[in-house]
Amino acid sequence: MDSRLYLITPVRDRLGALIEAAVRGGVDIVQVREKSLPDGALLPALAEAREATRRLGVPLVVNDRPDLAVLVEADYVHVGQDDLPVSAARRFGLRVGQSTHTPGELDRSEADYVGVGPVYATPTKEGRPGTGLSFVEYAAAHAVRPWFAIGGIDESNVADVVAAGARRIAVVRAIVDADDPERAAANLRAALSA
Repeated sequence: MDSRLYLITPVRDRLGALIEAAVRGGVDIVQVREKSLPDGALLPALAEAREATRRLGVPLVVNDRPDLAVLVEADYVHVGQDDLPVSAARRFGLRVGQSTHTPGELDRSEADYVGVGPVYATPTKEGRPGTGLSFVEYAAAHAVRPWFAIGGIDESNVADVVAAGARRIAVVRAIVDADDPERAAANLRAALSA
């Protein structure tokens, strides 16, 4: 996997425009993560994201829902530790990403890529404490598959995450909530290349 800057976004107005701006700034893989919408509202948003990512040449990931990922022809489905097992998700004919929160989960994962974190506490994973930079260091030394540091990473701390060994990061608020998503993405991408 060549992707290095992973955007995770909820469904929102002008989702395609957000994706375009983020990709112009350096995002090279996009996940739609939305747990509150019914399928009838989620499916058109996923289709909008698929149209944008296909046109821009970046992979699309659907969170938790391999059935909907197949319907919109996504490239990956992403599952958590308590979601559908990786082996079951693969039966949908998809590549699979998986969240990991401990070295043991990282070592056992059979996914195509893994998320390592949350590095810092984040409101998108309420109640889950940050794993800290030591988990990033562990992943840098031991991971056998591509991995993304994730969780509370933004321009203020990305240099520390990179210094701990991350070569790929995943972000939500650092781009989604930015006044200028393109510039925010470009600054994060530059930090990965430093």
